[in-house]
Order: sequence, then C-alpha cells, then structure tokens
Amino acid sequence: MSALETPRVEARGNVGPIDSSLVPRYAGPATFARLPRRDEVPSADVVIAGVPFDTGVSFRPGARFAPAHVRESSRLLRPYHPALDASPFELVQVADAGDLAVNPFDIPAAIDAIQAGAAELTSDGARLLTIGGDHTIALPLLRNVAAQHGPVALIHFDAHLDTWDTYFGAEYTHGTPFRRAVEEGILDTEALSHVGTRGPLYGKKDLEDDRRFGFGILTSADVYHQGVTEVVQRLRERVGDRPVYVSIDIDVLDPAHAPGTGTPEAGGMTSRELLEILRGFAGLNLVGADVVEVAPAYDHAEITGISASHVAYDLVTLLALQAGGADGANQNGATQ
Repeated sequence: MSALETPRVEARGNVGPIDSSLVPRYAGPATFARLPRRDEVPSADVVIAGVPFDTGVSFRPGARFAPAHVRESSRLLRPYHPALDASPFELVQVADAGDLAVNPFDIPAAIDAIQAGAAELTSDGARLLTIGGDHTIALPLLRNVAAQHGPVALIHFDAHLDTWDTYFGAEYTHGTPFRRAVEEGILDTEALSHVGTRGPLYGKKDLEDDRRFGFGILTSADVYHQGVTEVVQRLRERVGDRPVYVSIDIDVLDPAHAPGTGTPEAGGMTSRELLEILRGFAGLNLVGADVVEVAPAYDHAEITGISASHVAYDLVTLLALQAGGADGANQNGATQ
C-alpha cells in the first residue's frame, strides 16, 4: 500500500471510515469520524454537512469555526455503537459533504443558501445531519424537511427557548428561528418540545408566548428530578409516529460539559443525560437533525468538541437506523 493511499473499512457495499489499524487516528483527512467525502461515493443515505455561519449570534461569536472543530474531535469515534447495537456506517452509506459556503454578512442571503444547499444534499432522499454554526441555521433546515414531509414535529435541546420575536429589530437571529418556523407553518404545533431550558428570561411573557406557539417544556431541572426514562417516555408520547426533527444547541449541556459555546447557562444537563435521551429515540421517524452553537475559541481540551461529536454520532446512528428501514435497537435503549 502506498503511503498516499487511504485504506477504508468496507462492509455490505458501503464505504466506511479510514482503517485505524493502518492509519493512525491523528492522520488522514479530517472528515467527520474519518468517513469518505460525499464526492468519493456514488450515493449516500445519510449526509453530514457543516454550516460555518455565526452572523446571527447575540453574545459570543465563533461558531463559524465549529464544523472543523467538531470534525477534528470526531477522530476517535469508532464504527460500532454498543448502546444501540448498531454499526451505522455498515448499515447505510454515510458521507461528509463538507461545508456549505454561505454569506457571512447578509443573514437572509445565508438562510436562502442554507435552504438551497440542504435541498440539494437531500434531493435523492438522503437524511441530513448539519453541524453549525449558530441556531439561525435551524430555520432553513426546517423549511427543507417541511418541503419534503409537511409540517414536522420538533424536539429542541437548548438552554434557551429561541422563540423570541426580534433582537435589535432583526427577525432572523439565533434566538428567533422557532418563532419564525411556527409563523411559517412548517412545524406541527401538536408535537413541539423544548428540553433542557433554564436560566433567567426577559419576562414571564416569554413563557406565555412559547406556550401559545404550542411548545411543551422539559427543563434541565425536570431532567434531573424525573430522570431520563420519564423524559424519553414523555417525548415519545408527544411525537408519536410523526416525522420529527431534532435540533441540539450544545449549550443545553452544563458549562462543565460544554464550555465552548456562545451563551452558557449554569445548571445544565450532563453529556451522559443528553446521550441517553437521544438513545431513547430509536424507532422514531427522524428525518433530520442539527448540532449547533459550538464556539471553539471558548473550548478547553476539546471538551465541547468531544461532546458535540458524540452527540452527532448518536444522531447519525439514529438517522442510519431510520434510513436502513429498521430500528436495530431496543425501543427503550436509553433505559436498558
């Protein structure tokens, strides 16, 4: 084998990660989980794409650098997921499409470009996991899945509601995407959930507006007091068999588990709680997902990047199970 060749694990006709028994994990192309690029395979069932955009932030900038940071933190991920008893890269073809190039100065233009890019990547039926970027990007991604599936259920992990109206008169920011999505009719208002919210608000009206939009709330304190099993059960009951989109702001985690984010709040979930809740979603009709708001400049020892890469890996596995036509895991995987 030439030193320039890239040996990969292949199974069931799918091209997988670089073979770590032949190429050390710190070497080779920095794609997510060392997977092939989208242009290296004829087709893909699950596509990972970055959106290096953070023009919509209201406090700390830097999430535009997250896709590269999360990819670098994903080098140690391995191909078998024991908690879900699944090998996602063997079950279906998974590939990294690189980053969408979007306008860093014009938010509406960036939103249009993200929607167009997502539509192109999913035009053949592929499911998309997006690594942001700030939470503004969720709106065009939801527009894309709604164009394919109709109004979708939403499970939104975040310290914040992100249903505010405007910031400084701007309607499109990282704090407004889900209000705009409700207004546009692209969300199923019978099946909307926030998970992990906490911290001070501008006023009680924030909660009243949020309730009016149709959201149910499971705070980080609810996760702590009720436990993962109860939280998973309540979310599954609310979503049912609807097509569901999962959006994860990494600040849902406590700053101890994710210091590298733009708007940190004390009292958050642990990475273990988040991963266990996600594993309880096996069998849901997951049609897309994102992980956003990693700000590498505020990270330490890749703590946030590692958390985000593992969260993304669990989402990829869930998407692969769905794309593969089988749940492949215990429906209550988070509690076993």
